Amino acid sequence: MALSVYAPELDSTAAMRQLNFLLIFSFGLAMVMFTLENTAATTVRFLPGVSTTLPLAALLLVVGGIGAIAAWIFAVWSGVVKKVETLQDPSEIEAQQVRIQELENDLQRYRATVDAQLGLLPAAGQSSASESSEHGSTITLSME
Repeated sequence: MALSVYAPELDSTAAMRQLNFLLIFSFGLAMVMFTLENTAATTVRFLPGVSTTLPLAALLLVVGGIGAIAAWIFAVWSGVVKKVETLQDPSEIEAQQVRIQELENDLQRYRATVDAQLGLLPAAGQSSASESSEHGSTITLSME
């Protein structure tokens, strides 16, 4: 396992990968420690007459896995319901498309206005030369 020192040139994706790795590694290590410390047998009764004996750690892992699967199913179901609601209301989608088109038109108009105004401005070298001739001194600007 290699830990990296903070480097400002790292982008956010690399930092998130390192954070995810650290979290997953820590969680895995905690699960291993928990399993090693909780090996006592536990009897689980599902129905009257139906029971099984499992180590406590295995039982908790199974229950946690069932909970994670249930949360995933709920998230998928919520996404499906949201998608169905969106498809049933096409007027909202049409309104969004109209708004997008209006914003794109505004953007084009603003770009044309800015381009026209930039054409009216004197060039940087010309304004420096005219100011220097008025004051009697010469200033040279170079941009490389």
